[in-house]
Amino acid sequence: MKITENILRQVILPRKENSQKSDYGRALLIGGIPRYAGAIIMAANACVSSGAGLVTVATDAKNRSSLLAYRAEVMVLDWLESQLLTQAIQKSDVILLGPGMGESSFSLTLVKEVLRLCQNQILIIDASAINLFAAHQDLLTRLPKKTIFTPHQKELERLSGLVIPEQSSEKIQAFCEQIQAVIVAKSHQTKIFVPNHLPFELTNGTPAMATGGMGDTLAGMIAGFTCQFKRDLANSIACATYLHSQIATELAKEHYVVLPHQITENISRQMKFYENKDELTPENES
Repeated sequence: MKITENILRQVILPRKENSQKSDYGRALLIGGIPRYAGAIIMAANACVSSGAGLVTVATDAKNRSSLLAYRAEVMVLDWLESQLLTQAIQKSDVILLGPGMGESSFSLTLVKEVLRLCQNQILIIDASAINLFAAHQDLLTRLPKKTIFTPHQKELERLSGLVIPEQSSEKIQAFCEQIQAVIVAKSHQTKIFVPNHLPFELTNGTPAMATGGMGDTLAGMIAGFTCQFKRDLANSIACATYLHSQIATELAKEHYVVLPHQITENISRQMKFYENKDELTPENES
């Protein structure tokens, strides 16, 4: 099932006149050991720029100044403050776990705590967190109902046991059904696998995207989109993934390399272009 430009007009709706920030969801992003602080910063930047109403980042305290200097719109908490972290998890609509988080015993403790506290939240598992699930397969039996993995091919190999040459659509779909989670399988031909659904296949993208931080930006966009566009989870994921590649494809017409911050700078403008006013009906406004 190929994703086309139509998904953007289908999902992206104009905002109601009487909007407030709480209408567009609360996102909690967890990650960022000091060595990889850029990953969580890029994810947070993309999440805010995608329209999430309130964005909180739980990270190493050493990252606070950098985060706020780069993106003052986020709230930042020290992930060692367990009570505040528990409250943030419980209040969130979407949790993004993993960008720059590392794979230490403390990171594993964070993963287990999120799984313990997650109830109806959407959980996006990215980067380091994917590797932790791969190394501790018992965690896959504890996934909340609305879980999304965003692996590149090597991460998917570790998680599923499918070596890259064997990562056919049929085998990835079978793994998706087994763990009952959405899988955004990133490659030069990204596909999105949803339980009991035909796979989504991207029709855009460019090799100009092959640079560090691109996946962190996509994860942040998925968090932002699923936070606010709640009618259909699979379509919101597909929309964010398509728009991420669509922006890069446009920028690649004039750039040999497209950088993550260039995509983020164009998210809101592109969302405005594609917003579907015809879909804003009294029923949708309620």
